[in-house]
Amino acid sequence: MFLDYFLSFGLYFATAVGIMTLFLFLYALVTPYDDYAMIFESNNTASALSFGGAVLGLCIPLYSALVHSVSYSDFAAWAAVAMGIQLLLAFGLTRLRGRFNVKNHIENGDVAVGAFMAFLSLSLGLVNAGSMSY
Repeated sequence: MFLDYFLSFGLYFATAVGIMTLFLFLYALVTPYDDYAMIFESNNTASALSFGGAVLGLCIPLYSALVHSVSYSDFAAWAAVAMGIQLLLAFGLTRLRGRFNVKNHIENGDVAVGAFMAFLSLSLGLVNAGSMSY
């Protein structure tokens, strides 16, 4: 019986980590700038805040899906929805133009915009998680 619980934990945990890993890859694809170079080479705090907020914005509904899912397939489906919503937010916000041109602000290292992006991602993650609480 204990082994069954441990295996179930491993499956859910591995899937959640897999979703997070896939998100780290896909987020970098949907943003029009090189997140990893900006964070690890240019020490761009705005990019780090934005990306970190997006990861937390994913993990909040992942947690909700883990807690509220009725089966593994239910969890996997909601995890995919959570990831898709965060990716759509990043895609949409980084395509804005004019004075709301997030791409330019992040590339310039504007910490306020990076923090705002992080808070938007966290807020969307909370709303997403609450919507999964069936």
